[in-house]
Amino acid sequence: MHHGSIDKKIRLWVEESLRKEELKVVVCTSSLDLGVDFSPVENCIQVGSPKGVGRFIQRAGRSGHHPKAESSIYFLPTHAMELIESVALQNGIQQQQIEDRIPYLNSYDVLIQFLMTLAVGSGFDPVKLYPIITSSFCYQTLDQSHWQWILNFLIRGSQSLQQYDEYKKLIRTDTGLLKVANKGIALRHRLSMGTIVSGNDLKIRYQKGGYLGSIEEWFISKLNPGDTFAFSGKNLELIRIQKMEVIVKKSKVKQAKIPAWMGGRMSFSAHLSDLLKKALFEQQSESTPEFRSLLPVFEQQKKESLIPKPEELLIERFETKEGFHTVFYPFEGYAIHEAMASLMAYRISLLSPISFSMSFNDYGFELLSDQAFSQEDFLDHNLFTPKQLFEDLVKSINVSEMARRRFRDIAVISGLVFQGYPNKPIQSKHLQSGSQLFFEVFKEYEPDNLLYQQAIEETFDHGMERGRMQLVFEHLAQKKVVWKNCSQPTPFSFPLITDRIRAKLSSETVEDRIKKMYLQLEKSIQ
Repeated sequence: MHHGSIDKKIRLWVEESLRKEELKVVVCTSSLDLGVDFSPVENCIQVGSPKGVGRFIQRAGRSGHHPKAESSIYFLPTHAMELIESVALQNGIQQQQIEDRIPYLNSYDVLIQFLMTLAVGSGFDPVKLYPIITSSFCYQTLDQSHWQWILNFLIRGSQSLQQYDEYKKLIRTDTGLLKVANKGIALRHRLSMGTIVSGNDLKIRYQKGGYLGSIEEWFISKLNPGDTFAFSGKNLELIRIQKMEVIVKKSKVKQAKIPAWMGGRMSFSAHLSDLLKKALFEQQSESTPEFRSLLPVFEQQKKESLIPKPEELLIERFETKEGFHTVFYPFEGYAIHEAMASLMAYRISLLSPISFSMSFNDYGFELLSDQAFSQEDFLDHNLFTPKQLFEDLVKSINVSEMARRRFRDIAVISGLVFQGYPNKPIQSKHLQSGSQLFFEVFKEYEPDNLLYQQAIEETFDHGMERGRMQLVFEHLAQKKVVWKNCSQPTPFSFPLITDRIRAKLSSETVEDRIKKMYLQLEKSIQ
């Protein structure tokens, strides 16, 4: 196995063994996507959605590193909807529809770190440096007032922090250059350089010594001592968590919880979303192998509901022991659906006070409630209107909380918080609380602070994809809403339901729940 959380020694051993052809199969994440050359690799197998055409091509390129050799990749779908996605991927590759990268603009945290690096060296002249900075794409709109704010932030510590000497990092020399104030500040900067910020990870260590890697704190905090989880191809029993380490021992228990990483919640690209809708809407009747194998799924979908046309938006409603499920299918990607689910729940709650549980994936989102909201009220009030879209989004989503999480990385990159010395890292909860304190101070007393503003802007532009969200709602407002009341979950809703089941830690396994759903479906067909 190979992924970013496995200990470096193990990763290097896997890479070397792959080069020497001592390993036949390596199961990996995107950790082997870039910057590697493994000439012995013959085939790649993409398990589940790659989330983008470019990413799929990139992974295919790991194979066939010989002169005149071709790259080879197989796509293994994890549910029926991903079979449609395989058709979309083939079409995207044939048409060379590769995604653009959304650029980051005015990344003040990176600029502050760059200026500190210059100051730790021979220093810099702000007057001569300004035109060089603004000649770059990222800072082309940086005006003199914002430039002066950044310099003041480094020299005086900004409006909120000017009483604290540790934030007065630069001094002006007799020649007009800005240099680092003292050796202590220079040392802390050297130890903190870089723009890739690690998450809230804890190291995994055997009770008798030996490191296996690291795991995200949010997952391990859900487990109790004695629980078993899978990691690095082994089943491990949690003994205890001490300091920043997870102490484990090998377990013979076969049933183990599977770790999940927040990075695994990537969203569809806009290109792949459009390709998927086109494949679903236009190629149902074509005799491709994928669609022939999907005929039973489509038949069952048509029995309970329908397959939407390009000008239609499908909404399904069915009732189970859990409550009333209302499922929407915009096919716009995880990030869009996450925001859209909160927005719909907010707008529906204005009509009638109902609480919802929400789940979402790349194909749609589900609102689960203990009482059914009115279908007529929903359709009559045109809740998919793009009017007041972002005003309602701010009210429906805790934008401040999303920005606070994003601000943690900004605070680390800009040097506001220090991650610690080698072998003496600051605990992630202290790092988080430190960055949150700065966020609250800036929010309350210095709302025009550029780092605070950067967190807000990046939350809208990259976290919620503001531009794409506007276009999605403009398109949805023109579609015909088709509401279907179903007697049971449909094939289209199945991935959403299983995702929600998997997200819950329960005494009943996911396999048992799915088996019950399958038997219920078989019974209804008979």
